[in-house]
Amino acid sequence: MAITTAASRLGTEPFIDSAPLELRPNATKEEIQRVISAVYRQLLGNDYILAADRLISAESILRDGKITVQEFVRQVAKSELYKKKFFYDNFQTRVIELNYKHLLGRAPYDESDVVYHLDLYQNKGYDADIDSYIDSPEYQANFGENIVPYYRGFQTQTGQKTVGFSRIFQLYRGYASSDRSQLKGKSSRLASELGRNAASAVIPPSGGPSGFAYVAPTKGVTPNSTFGGAGTFGKEGRLYRIEVAGVFGAGYPKTRRVNQAVILPYEELSSYFQRVVKQGGKIASVKPL
Repeated sequence: MAITTAASRLGTEPFIDSAPLELRPNATKEEIQRVISAVYRQLLGNDYILAADRLISAESILRDGKITVQEFVRQVAKSELYKKKFFYDNFQTRVIELNYKHLLGRAPYDESDVVYHLDLYQNKGYDADIDSYIDSPEYQANFGENIVPYYRGFQTQTGQKTVGFSRIFQLYRGYASSDRSQLKGKSSRLASELGRNAASAVIPPSGGPSGFAYVAPTKGVTPNSTFGGAGTFGKEGRLYRIEVAGVFGAGYPKTRRVNQAVILPYEELSSYFQRVVKQGGKIASVKPL
């Protein structure tokens, strides 16, 4: 059962009526392929996968019925493919957030979740840490041996903490989004809130019916001011704070996108908006000062 009636605005509508995908005995080739594709989609955070990167051997063993979906999930999570996408180049707290999202279908509830996995990785290594998610009672209770992990944070269920609902929206940015193509890049989404034991704000995914969702960088954005020669408040005597997301940043690489916040007088708004559009950005908000 969905926990909110705003599913279409929040981007969770695809999960409301879809039943968990289970590999049943005597499954057809098409059904097995759907399971394999769903595992890749879940564990790789909807990131694109090349044919050459697929785990052909593990797929074949699953098709032959020699391993369970749970073991296929384990092999994907321990693979070089997964490590290259989510482990090697990310901060450890971000890795833990993604592991919770991909393997348990939820966000970390509190700082103890992160500390536990930090210690486990430091003392026993990567494989042992991955095993701790997949062999946990939580995984077994929700997915068992043959259900593909899915996002549980959007639904009401036994053992799901309320704070998990708002936290998952910091990690989930829409059904068409990838975990490697978000504005905040490789930085942690929840470290600050978990450290303060604070609830997360529910931020709709970008491009929804309510408009573009502006998510400020971890260190915040200090607004720039550009008043030209018209005096501090411009000719109209009005200033506005504009938040912009997704514009191309200066320097290398050319494709780097950043958030910006600027303060402008009224008469400069039109030309600034046109410049943002040309740079591929979107206006997130305009607020009078």
